[in-house]
Amino acid sequence: MFKIKPLLFYCFAMATPAVFAKSASVGIDIHSEQPGPVLNKNIYGQFMEHLGRGIYEGVWVGEDSNIPNQDGFRLDVLKALKDLKVPLLRWPGGCFADEYHWRDGIGPREERPRTVNSNWGGVIEDNAFGTHEFFAFAELLGAETYVNGNLGTGSPREMVEWLHYMTSEADTTLVRERKKNGRDKPFKVDYFAVGNESWGCGGNMTPDYYADLYKHYSAFLKAPEDNLPKFIASGGTNDQTDWTQTLAEKIKPSWSLRMNAISHHYYTIPTNNWETKGSATDFPKEEWFSALQQTLLIEDYIVENTAILDEHDPEKKIGFYIDEWGTWYDVDKGTNPGFLYQQNSLRDAIIAGLNIHIFNRHAERVQMTNIAQMVNVLQAMILTDKEKMVLTPTYYAFQMHIPFQDATYLPISLSATPVYKQGDASIPAISASAAKALDGNTYISIVNTQLEGAIEVTLEQVKQARGKVLSSDIMDEHNTFEQPDNIQPSDYSANVKNGKAVILVPAKSLMVLNLGQL
Repeated sequence: MFKIKPLLFYCFAMATPAVFAKSASVGIDIHSEQPGPVLNKNIYGQFMEHLGRGIYEGVWVGEDSNIPNQDGFRLDVLKALKDLKVPLLRWPGGCFADEYHWRDGIGPREERPRTVNSNWGGVIEDNAFGTHEFFAFAELLGAETYVNGNLGTGSPREMVEWLHYMTSEADTTLVRERKKNGRDKPFKVDYFAVGNESWGCGGNMTPDYYADLYKHYSAFLKAPEDNLPKFIASGGTNDQTDWTQTLAEKIKPSWSLRMNAISHHYYTIPTNNWETKGSATDFPKEEWFSALQQTLLIEDYIVENTAILDEHDPEKKIGFYIDEWGTWYDVDKGTNPGFLYQQNSLRDAIIAGLNIHIFNRHAERVQMTNIAQMVNVLQAMILTDKEKMVLTPTYYAFQMHIPFQDATYLPISLSATPVYKQGDASIPAISASAAKALDGNTYISIVNTQLEGAIEVTLEQVKQARGKVLSSDIMDEHNTFEQPDNIQPSDYSANVKNGKAVILVPAKSLMVLNLGQL
């Protein structure tokens, strides 16, 4: 999780009325005979940080809580995340990671030290949720694990000992300590990052300095071959390419130096202004457009960085992981500014769909992404208020895309690309992505970005056309604790005649359809 930093963005006219395409018609061809890469399920990964109520109350309430729980994990959130089939969890940060000392979070909870979370709100961190709790939660969900190591305030020894504590079966003092703390077998660590946002909250480093530190630390990071994580280097943000360039030039992976991926972060801010980002709800029409326009910039940044990797790593052994992404608005009024709590509307679901389509197109390198964050923080799947819980439109966007996990990407082509204009700026009015799922069926995801005007889509050589659509007449429609079902997906189906289906994609909507076995 990064803190405020000036960004470079394209300009757009905020005061100019938008122009909407009216009932455009588009033909979409799915090239099932030209399958692409597998869409790694971890493209749909989640991020949980010690930030606000993202973990405490959002996930962890403790065994003595009045909120129904299983071993301290609240049952309603646990069930909702199981239903979402969360493939991957990233923890403990974010900025928090580079001030987190893992020993604070092990052993009897009543004996764990109380510290101050200086990054997020200055609140007391009682360390009730630590290494054992994180892995227990991931195992309950059946999710892979991504642990972010402390490079900023830690030491090589601290990082080495944590990895050993988690992964080893050897009869060492550290392993004996893990067993004493209740875990006999090693934890499964799938990914391990050396630092986070080292250009900012992780140490204000230069790419060259960080690359040298990465080589230093990673030289000592060892684990059993059958429990060796993929190692992730901290990369850049937004339009930066110098981090990828430097890491690719200075770090040549070998048996003694592993770098399986480089991370990158990008957040969507509708107003272009970190000081006044805009409201999560009750926003003007101009900010609907600008938010979508800003989120689409991530594709340019992916293309620029992966081009560098293609030059230095033509065999594509190094992944490019977008391990923080999502919308960032002004916090909800009356909440702690350091908790980054914001509502979540239909606009966020549309933005999620657009990002997913982009990640799918670049799946050769983009093998993991982590939306920020899973519960109660920024573009959350779930919001809680003590014993209450509500699912957000973004939750439903992820749920609709479950068939895309580990599916095979199928390229598509459009007969036309209608545009959605605002002043001199424009974005595509339609976005789509298709894949052949593990169940043998082909699925297509379609977004209509316009506030007005349905788009007629023609699909050829399909067996069926049925699925879900998420939309509303209200552009900032959202669920509340008082009205938790304001917006949720509706069933959709269209007739298929001689292999042809005509789909009407409503304005401001996300649709995912099962087209059968093509």
